[in-house]
Amino acid sequence: MTTLRSRVPSGAAPIAVLAAGHAAVDLYQGVVPALVPFLVAERGLDYGSAAGVVLAATLLSSIVQPLFGALTDRWAMPWLIPAATAAAGIGVGLAGLFGPYALLCAAVALSGVGVAAYHPESARLARAASGDSHTRMGWFSLGGNIGFALAPLMVGPVLAAGGLGATPWLAVPALAAALLTAPVVRTLAARAAGTAAGGTGDARRDDWPAFLWLSGVIGCRSVVFVGLSSFVALYAQQRLGRGDSGTGTVALFTLFAGGAVGTVLGGWCAARWGRVRTVRLSYAAAVPAVAGLLLVPGPVALYGFAALISLALYVPFSLQVTLGQDYLPSRIGTASGVTLGLAVSVGGLAGPAIGLLADHTGLRTALAPLAVLCALAWALARRLPEPAGDPREPAAPEPPKAVPWQEAGTVGRAGRP
Repeated sequence: MTTLRSRVPSGAAPIAVLAAGHAAVDLYQGVVPALVPFLVAERGLDYGSAAGVVLAATLLSSIVQPLFGALTDRWAMPWLIPAATAAAGIGVGLAGLFGPYALLCAAVALSGVGVAAYHPESARLARAASGDSHTRMGWFSLGGNIGFALAPLMVGPVLAAGGLGATPWLAVPALAAALLTAPVVRTLAARAAGTAAGGTGDARRDDWPAFLWLSGVIGCRSVVFVGLSSFVALYAQQRLGRGDSGTGTVALFTLFAGGAVGTVLGGWCAARWGRVRTVRLSYAAAVPAVAGLLLVPGPVALYGFAALISLALYVPFSLQVTLGQDYLPSRIGTASGVTLGLAVSVGGLAGPAIGLLADHTGLRTALAPLAVLCALAWALARRLPEPAGDPREPAAPEPPKAVPWQEAGTVGRAGRP
């Protein structure tokens, strides 16, 4: 069986460039939560309104990303990758220049559309260039996690020095990444187009029930991760009794930085235990980690449990993307769009509800249900099967060959003629 991804030349260099571009795009997913403390301080937004900004960045993205995925299943659109990268940065760059709340939300929504347009096509091309390697797909996902982790480190110093009016400087990484990735994407796409004719496709059948269970798992993860990323900075300031933004920046960086380690660890675990088992164990570990963040006092516990949460939520991240692609082998773009878009962005829809609850009960109480959602993700993951005919799963051992007298069919009591 010959598939598109097996015919596209693979190597470390193209994946490295795609990972760098992924880092730039997901940087802007991390920038929006990192803006929340500055919006609260400079614009006087309450928790609910601040969560609404996060929702603006994710709601439209969650709707259009599966549509982009369906389009990339029909037509290759490599030009989307640099164009979407630029749009993600430009939207954030404009966000701090608008005083009215509606225009602020519109700017971050533009950034969200850029993120949505980027992921399906880039995931399809990265899967092709990876040569069905868990490790290389892990490096591609690692790029996005590094971008998330760098977001608060970039936003904090820039906005601390120039306020929200300095947000145009935040668009620089996106514009640089668009220029970097454009020639590599063009080359990979040309090679893929040159070998696509005459291909036989993937003979495996789509497993929609398994894909829906997986979407439920990712949806639970999304609410947990977006809820924490939106409010962990403010929560750290409250818990540690410090009003400076540095305390929150460290907490948010810890939550994001553990993802880099978790993604690499996820590929290592999957190679030894399988993807589905690794996903289940990760969400089981997330339950006590979230509870510890909320219940155990002290700065060491707060930052330590934030790091554990990050590991538990990011170990299965790239594995879930490839599981979705293998559950829908004939619709890789759609699978990528849903796993990286609609299901991942469910957390943005829940963010305002968490913010409103926090306004009335406090942040600790509002964040407590996230531990329950981790348990629900574990329960749903128990319904996931290993993909049928997964080319990366080890082949079953061949049965032992029969000895001559067994072939003759004249075996006696002792196993001999």
